[in-house]
Amino acid sequence: MTLNIVFLNEIHLFSNSSTAKTDLSEESGHILWVDFNVPCEAMKKAISLDIASRNSKNKLNFIDLLAYLAAKNGNNFSSYKDRQLDDIAVKLSSGKTMDELTSDLKYYDYYHEAFSAVLSGFVGEYEIELPDTDGTGKHWERRYGIKVFSPIAKNFPYSHYDDFGSRRSYGFSRTHLGNDLIGQVGTPIIAVESGIIEAMGWNQYGGWRIGIRSFDSKRYYYYAHLRKNFPYRKDLAVGSIVSSGDVIGYLGRTGYSIKENVNNIDTSHLHFGMQLIFDESQKECLSEIWINVFEIVRLLDSNRSAVIKNPETKDYNRVYGYRDLSCYSE
Repeated sequence: MTLNIVFLNEIHLFSNSSTAKTDLSEESGHILWVDFNVPCEAMKKAISLDIASRNSKNKLNFIDLLAYLAAKNGNNFSSYKDRQLDDIAVKLSSGKTMDELTSDLKYYDYYHEAFSAVLSGFVGEYEIELPDTDGTGKHWERRYGIKVFSPIAKNFPYSHYDDFGSRRSYGFSRTHLGNDLIGQVGTPIIAVESGIIEAMGWNQYGGWRIGIRSFDSKRYYYYAHLRKNFPYRKDLAVGSIVSSGDVIGYLGRTGYSIKENVNNIDTSHLHFGMQLIFDESQKECLSEIWINVFEIVRLLDSNRSAVIKNPETKDYNRVYGYRDLSCYSE
């Protein structure tokens, strides 16, 4: 009898166990489980407070704000209102410290570490090309704000709903650990965050897929079911560095086949997922941490990368250049 072990990051089989008793391993010291259900509206509000306080004496940090709120409400955002974050911001702006506000919140440190793993690459300084006001050229601007992009290029339609945890049956029954973005075959797929390509190629479940690791190694972005015959931007390979907003591939319906380059998915879509890695032992194991990215996709819909097609190569490329300043030394 042959025993085959296949890791989750190749087929996305199991959800985080609902019977887990702890979020932190007493033996290893690293987080074992994360339930990320922060609504898009809360992320938008926290980020806006962070940006607005950029040059103030008591600068706010959006991850601090969200972690405080989760620790306060038991990670239940069903009754979320913007004023909850406004109230925290007023206290911090008046001179209170987060240490003072969280002194009696047992799980603040846990939520802060967990949310940092999810969101730490989302806001910061960057430089981006923009069109000149007279329309004759482009210029670079330095900015502070959201520096991640939607996985779907600008002006390309798509639809999605919260399908995290739904059942999948190809091969055997398993849980869906991502968000399916339904769109047209050939739609340019965008790198959400800057990072290094760790995986490319065929997998019988995900079809043509690509995996990108964030520079801080905490996030692994998974893009699957890419287009038959032309899944990737032609100049990419494992080890390539990509910037957020770059075109990395094209939407398709490949997968559900041992044979390569086969369309066995009924509806063309992008499977988009995010794995959290607190310790390298978690990268490929039977207890990987995949979060629900539905609300993140909603957040990023307002920041989509403009692209243009090269008629010679048939590849799409971004229109405006981008530099993530956290990746460059001064």
